[in-house]
Amino acid sequence: MARHASYDRDAVLKRALELFWAKGYHATSLKDLEVALDMRPGSIYAAFGSKEALYGETLRLYAQMSQTQFEELLAKAPTRLAGLAAHVRALGCVAPESVPSRACMLVKTLLETPDDDPVLRQLTEDMMRKVEIAFANIYRAARDAGEIPETADPERLASRLQIEIFGLRAYAQRTDSGARVAALADDIARDIEALAISEPTTANAPAQ
Repeated sequence: MARHASYDRDAVLKRALELFWAKGYHATSLKDLEVALDMRPGSIYAAFGSKEALYGETLRLYAQMSQTQFEELLAKAPTRLAGLAAHVRALGCVAPESVPSRACMLVKTLLETPDDDPVLRQLTEDMMRKVEIAFANIYRAARDAGEIPETADPERLASRLQIEIFGLRAYAQRTDSGARVAALADDIARDIEALAISEPTTANAPAQ
C-alpha cells in the first residue's frame, strides 16, 4: 500500500516561497530550509528531489498567485487600460511588512542566475515572457476595441510596461524608497490611462 506524505505540501511550498523570496536562491541554505519547513534534509529531497526543483516549484506558485491577483483586478476594472493601471497602482501600494520582499521574485531570480543556467534561468525567462504576452494581448484587445490608437504597438507597449513594473519593484527594495514607490506607480498608471482615445466599443474581456 502506498505511503502518504506526512506533511501538507501546499503549506510547505508557501513557507519555502516566503524564504526563497526573502533571501534568494543561493543565500538560502539547506539548514534554512530545514528550519523553515520543519523537515529533515532527507525528507526535503525525498519530497522535491533537490533544492533547485523546490525553488522551481515556488517560482511556479509565485507566478500563479501573481496571475490570479492580476486577473481579479482586470475583472473588476471597467476597461482594459483601467485594469492595467489598477494593477500597477496595487504594486505600488504593497506594504513592506505584507510580503517577504517588495522586489519581484522573478527579477531577483533573473539577476541571481547566470545566462547559461539550464533550469532556473530558463524557467524565469519563460515566466517573464508569459507576463509580457499577457500585457500585449490586453493592449491588442484595447486597440481592436478602439480604446487606444490603431497605430499602437501592443508588443512594444507590453515590453515597456514590464520594464517599468520590474524597475518599480526593484526600486521598492531601497530602504529610503518610502512613499515614492506609490507615487511612481501612479505615474506609470497615468501613462497607461493617457493612451486612451475614446470610450471602448466593447465590454472588458480578459486576455486570451
